[in-house]
Amino acid sequence: RGLATTIKAAKKMVERETAEVWDILAEVIREHPIMLNRAPTLHRLGIQAFEPTLIEGKAIQLHPLVCAAYNADFDGDQMAVHVPLTIEAQLEARALMMATNNVLSPANGEPIIVPSQDVVLGLYWMTRERVAAKGEGMFLANLDEVTRAYGSGMAELQAKVKVRITEVVNDHEGNSVTETKVVDTTIGRALLFRIVPEGLSYDLVNQPMKKKAISNLLNTAYRRVGLKDTVIFADQIMYTGFEYATISGVSIGVNDFVIPDAKATIVGEADAEVKEIESQFASGLVTQGEKYNKVVDIWSRANELVAKAMMDNLGTEPVLDRDGNPTDIEQESFNSVYMMADSGARGSPAQIRQLAGMRGLMAKPDGSIIETPIVANFREGLNVQQYFTSTHGARKGLADTA
Repeated sequence: RGLATTIKAAKKMVERETAEVWDILAEVIREHPIMLNRAPTLHRLGIQAFEPTLIEGKAIQLHPLVCAAYNADFDGDQMAVHVPLTIEAQLEARALMMATNNVLSPANGEPIIVPSQDVVLGLYWMTRERVAAKGEGMFLANLDEVTRAYGSGMAELQAKVKVRITEVVNDHEGNSVTETKVVDTTIGRALLFRIVPEGLSYDLVNQPMKKKAISNLLNTAYRRVGLKDTVIFADQIMYTGFEYATISGVSIGVNDFVIPDAKATIVGEADAEVKEIESQFASGLVTQGEKYNKVVDIWSRANELVAKAMMDNLGTEPVLDRDGNPTDIEQESFNSVYMMADSGARGSPAQIRQLAGMRGLMAKPDGSIIETPIVANFREGLNVQQYFTSTHGARKGLADTA
């Protein structure tokens, strides 16, 4: 640049961090791939190449969609940055190691750039149906009208509508076939279809977008429209998911863990059955081993019944009328906990069961099952005895890991 006369003077300028230094740095790193590695490198996707962007601050900012390949999260993970210097090294990094060229997992050939967590929740929320939502039953001429209807507040995201869409689908011979049809869908699904690349059918987004459906959508996109469009599409899916997760305002509080009314009855019946068997054992009608097996069976069944009652309870809710009063019609629930588990964003029925059902049977350190289960859950809280029993299992887990 001719800003410094000697190398020594240039070094001094760099140390002083003057404004010119940053401009030159931005120019030097433009289109210069760098390699990011996260330990442990368990497969070849543990090192990938990226084009860096200069930012303020000392933390590495990583694209959310490559986190799955690195098994990275943002709770303090550290990564190593390598700069390929020679032109050959840069060429190889760009051609072979660029994150955009590594969308398939070497393990199974499925796309590894799939959204998770917030993005899944956002897409799921925007593609759900709500009975009697504002704007239900509207007929819309095209996708622009859908955008206007939603933007002006005429229709809610989850309203069921009919939309005329034009889809361009690639058939098996690779010829593109254009078809215009009217579909029964929701506002949110039609909005999502706007970012879908040409060549994919509307059926792929005309459903609640759970994790599997999103993965299938990206997989189909890769097979039908190729690498470049799929990468751009994945990026747009991510931004859309984050945007609607934010708009949805989904969060959980302790009241979202609804304890089923049937729980007390189920536990009471199981208790009575156990007492009956214990009286048989006292009379010498059954052996110790038979008693133990029967009791464990009874409690396992009770636990499953409570879990089923809980998920059924969480999974449905009454439809609200225009004034916000509950009616007799049931619909799939918009309970935050249920949505997170159902969409595949976070959590599973087994975890919700411990929070809102019953914790169930615990194992002793030697691996045998303790006959008396923990009938409380984390929302009700455990008493001292139940807490002590559950420390058994927790310590066993730690001991086994070590």
